[in-house]
Order: sequence, then structure tokens, then C-alpha cells
Amino acid sequence: MGKSKTIDDLAIIFCQALKKTLEKSTKKSIKFSTTFQGIPRVKLRPEVGCFVQFSGDYNGLLVMNFTGPAAMDLYTSYMTSMGLPESELSRECTSNDVVDTMGEMTNQIMGKAMQMVESKYDLTSFFGQPKSLALNSSIILTPDLDYQDNRRIVFSIGTSRFHMEMALEQTEFICMK
Repeated sequence: MGKSKTIDDLAIIFCQALKKTLEKSTKKSIKFSTTFQGIPRVKLRPEVGCFVQFSGDYNGLLVMNFTGPAAMDLYTSYMTSMGLPESELSRECTSNDVVDTMGEMTNQIMGKAMQMVESKYDLTSFFGQPKSLALNSSIILTPDLDYQDNRRIVFSIGTSRFHMEMALEQTEFICMK
């Protein structure tokens, strides 16, 4: 295999950040596919989607797409691990509580990913508050034309699957060490 692309190196870091963050907060095993998909554009997909842009020394867009069952599994595990009784939790994946929790999880994942990238590459980016939506159809997000590289990675929690999609400006990290 030849030299890896910067987007693939960052995608691996983001996968590790997601796995560490969600396993800690949900107390459940999170797995990700060993195969990344190159995709033409990033999309928000049903039933719950979150997106956040990051900019600074490197720029991009992260999208998290959760099926209803994955959102409910993550939400329920997250809330019960914080001590809330299941009887008090929302039952619909499109409820504000579930959508907001997916946004908060995305925020935590981004924080961990930015920390890991800075530690490895000595480069910093910042991100705003992730936006979360309950969706019943896909929305194509069209970042700047410089964002030609896009990746989709499949994750699972139990039998439920969810996806992370990433767009990154055309950039190459060249380490001088």
C-alpha cells in the first residue's frame, strides 16, 4: 500500500476519538469498519443528523448520521450511565432530548478529535456548536470546492449502525520529524 492521504490519517484519528468518547460515556462497545468509503459529497441522512464545521490550521466538515435505533441505543446508554432511570427517558428518536443528546455527543467527539490531532501534528482547529436535526429525508451539504476529499465510515453499537462522514480541504500534512 502506498502513502496514505491526510484525510485518511485524520479519519482514523476521528474514529478513535469517537470510539473512546462514546465507549466512555455509554459504557457500551463501539466498533468501526476497517474500510473507509470515498464519497462524492457529504449528506445529512435520516433519522438524526448532526454537522459541524472546523477551521484553523486545517479545515473541514464532520457529519454524523444516526438511524433511529442507533440514536436510541446511544441516547439510552448515555443517559442511564449518568444515573437517569429508563422510565424517564424519551421513547422517540426524533424527540428534542434525543436530538440534543446526539449533538452533545458530537461536540464531545469533536473536542477529543481536535485534542488528538493537535497532539500528533501540532496543528489546531476550532469548531462551533454542532447542529442536530431530526430528518425524514437526506440533505446534501456542499462545502467549498476545495473540499474534494470526502469519507464515510460505518460504526456499530450492538446491532445498530451509524455513519460518520467527513469532508476535508485539499491539504497534505508533511511531518518534519
